[in-house]
Amino acid sequence: MNTNKTSKGLIGAGLLSAIAASLCCITPLLALIAGSAGFASAFAWLEPARPYLIGVTILVIGFAWYQKLKPKKADVECNCENDEKPSLLQTKTFLGIVTAFAFVMIAFPYYSHVFFPKTEPKVIVVQANNIVQANFDVSGMTCVDCEQEVEHEISQLPGFVSAKISYETGKATVEFDKSKTSLQQVAGAINKTGYKVVNKELIKK
Repeated sequence: MNTNKTSKGLIGAGLLSAIAASLCCITPLLALIAGSAGFASAFAWLEPARPYLIGVTILVIGFAWYQKLKPKKADVECNCENDEKPSLLQTKTFLGIVTAFAFVMIAFPYYSHVFFPKTEPKVIVVQANNIVQANFDVSGMTCVDCEQEVEHEISQLPGFVSAKISYETGKATVEFDKSKTSLQQVAGAINKTGYKVVNKELIKK
């Protein structure tokens, strides 16, 4: 019975650590679905701990498999047979499902971009000299999902033309029609996601 409780505890700990490992990247997608960009960066602080959480997940689930697969010791004090059927939570099938789910969560940042809508220019510019380029230094971005959320929010502006976002450098380069939107509006759209513009520079093309 104690072994079963230990197994359940390990499975629960493995699930929690796997989810926590990718929560910083899952949140921007949830924010997009919910239409509430403000909490996109809510769990960005977990990003530095991601490698450790992945390690904990692998160790915990690995130990759970060890517990499940190791030979059972015979009960020398009891000659009776225990024919009690284990519950689903105690089976190898359930542990296999949990293991698969955990690794899907861990790998989430590598395929999450497929869930974000492709950003397309929404305006046709009549006068090319209305197009300007601005560079923004943005703090708080930790993964590709952060880039996608920032780009999605900027693309809602009426003068949006294109954007190149990099979480690795913390920079966003945005092209927009200055007759339809302003540098401050673009910065405001970025700040709306929860990531913060710490510097902005307007460059006329």
